[in-house]
Amino acid sequence: MSTRKLYDLDRSGNCYKIRLLLSMLGLHYERVHTDSTAGATQTPAFKRLNPRGQIPVLEDDEIIIWDSMAILVYLARRYGDERWLPNDALGEAQVMQWLAVSENELLYGLARARISVLFKRPFDLDQCHRDARPGLEAMEWRLTDADWLAADHPTIADVACYPYVSLADEGRFSLEPYPAVVKWLRRFETLPGWEAMFA
Repeated sequence: MSTRKLYDLDRSGNCYKIRLLLSMLGLHYERVHTDSTAGATQTPAFKRLNPRGQIPVLEDDEIIIWDSMAILVYLARRYGDERWLPNDALGEAQVMQWLAVSENELLYGLARARISVLFKRPFDLDQCHRDARPGLEAMEWRLTDADWLAADHPTIADVACYPYVSLADEGRFSLEPYPAVVKWLRRFETLPGWEAMFA
């Protein structure tokens, strides 16, 4: 019987990505509450798991993986099928394009806007909104004629992009100009294994 632990925090969008994929893959795991806002990721014990001092971290038996994008790739390759992360060069590259959006425009735009509003971090909210728009515009362009970001079915590209887009209003960012993105959010929420951020 494998031992699987996820070091995470309820309100972290990057942690939510991992919980979503674990649920969609039907994988059992133990959640280890790790409050990064209270210094829990800066202890010597935690930094032995992740020298960067960040969550999420996945412990899968003897394997330790940190960084949300790396964990998504690991879970898809080890426990999913190639629908989640295609094996062919083009299919994999198309997924990676959207993973890049999740780690750039959505992170520096939507995630930082949310952190600014909810946690009073000193980010420029208007700049965060400007940073987010190119990513949302790319998603709108794609989703106007497609149901999913990287393929004709859900992949980890959709899992990676979903959390911070779904939480956009918490950063005072309106999705009204992006109707195809809003429809995609609703489609994503009908997938087997989908769960709300706060279960």
